[in-house]
Amino acid sequence: MGRESVAEFLGTFALVCGLGTAVIGGARAGYVGVALSFGLVLLVMVYAIGPVSGCHINPAVTLGALLARRVDRGKALIYVVSQVAGAIVGAALLFAIANGGPTPISGSGLVPNGYGIHSPGRYSLLAGLASETVLTTLLVLTVLMATEVKAPVGFAGIAIGFVLTVIHLVGIPVTNASVNPARSIASAVFTGGWALKQLWLFLVAPALGAGIAAAFYRVLRVSRVTLPLRRADQALESQVIERGEYQSGTGAP
Repeated sequence: MGRESVAEFLGTFALVCGLGTAVIGGARAGYVGVALSFGLVLLVMVYAIGPVSGCHINPAVTLGALLARRVDRGKALIYVVSQVAGAIVGAALLFAIANGGPTPISGSGLVPNGYGIHSPGRYSLLAGLASETVLTTLLVLTVLMATEVKAPVGFAGIAIGFVLTVIHLVGIPVTNASVNPARSIASAVFTGGWALKQLWLFLVAPALGAGIAAAFYRVLRVSRVTLPLRRADQALESQVIERGEYQSGTGAP
């Protein structure tokens, strides 16, 4: 369990560091640059830590996996704690780096999620709730279906990374795109004030989205076999054996 919690901590830390594209890159990166940053970090993390923990790195994904019976309650709780801790440490690092530059930032420079006057496009509470719920549903459902027993092996990271990119392209103008309570908590902690008051939406909407995704998954899945996300992200047994033979020097050149 120790290795898995460390993997979730590091993965969420890396994902939140993707905010650096917005915090440090700013206008030079634009919405597309920020969206690609999050998507590519997640894609890489799926392959880097997926075999260890399943690469949830998002409490909404962990909740979806729990409701889909692909992770147990005890592990899910430890995952969420590790994710929130990793997100806060990642935000702290970004805050320190950004304030080492010529133009120091306040906590709001960590791109907190918001609605109303705190939405980039001045979108309403209802629009933010709908956006976060639907986009989280899309993310969690993609994670669950791309790691199904009968899904193509080795391609989950690509699907998951690209769907997060699309989600950010849609969601940034509305709420600064959360779909991840750990990321929202981390930004709100450093921003304080209004960000903490509006944080409830970015906890409730992803939870709703995770529940909807799990319900759709139970209808759509093509196999009755439930596979933990960690196992789904691991190499096939034949690949493991082949790699072991190469390492031992017994494999063919």
